[in-house]
Amino acid sequence: MDKHIHTPITEEITADLKAGDYVYITGTLYVARDAAHKRMMEVLDEGKELPINIKDCTIYYMGPSPAREGRPIGSAGPTTASRMDKYAPRLLDLGEKAMIGKGKRTKEVIDAVIRNKAVYFAAIGGAGALLSKCIKKSEIVCYEDLGAEAIRKIEVEDFPVIVVVDSEGNNLYETAIKEFAVED
Repeated sequence: MDKHIHTPITEEITADLKAGDYVYITGTLYVARDAAHKRMMEVLDEGKELPINIKDCTIYYMGPSPAREGRPIGSAGPTTASRMDKYAPRLLDLGEKAMIGKGKRTKEVIDAVIRNKAVYFAAIGGAGALLSKCIKKSEIVCYEDLGAEAIRKIEVEDFPVIVVVDSEGNNLYETAIKEFAVED
């Protein structure tokens, strides 16, 4: 089923999303990859506040390429989500409600998704040029020294994703295998 949602993504929104739903997101997303996640953990370990408001936020695991003239961002495809798995449960427990990446997640992340009534979306890998057309604005908000791995705030319009793990723990990667398995 196709659904159109706006950020911030709240528990009321995640409750209505089911594994396999096609979703179009409009609003604010934060972009962060490995180095930014590592730095956020260091900040938390020091007892300091995160540089972004994590409550009901959506983090897109993406490393943008440089913007072409007249565009806010270059190619904007997802990166492999499992690289953030050691950090994701802690951020979910602090209020993050949605993650966008590609690929499978660990049991610990899925447990944190369920515990926090969050959601994991997949964006289509290899479609970075097309996905960038949904990004209307992009600005670095912190960790500029990390270059492409700095945390960015982006504004998106009808950004296409698929619900992979819903707030109840239903996992599209598992159900799709069962649904489409060829019996001998």
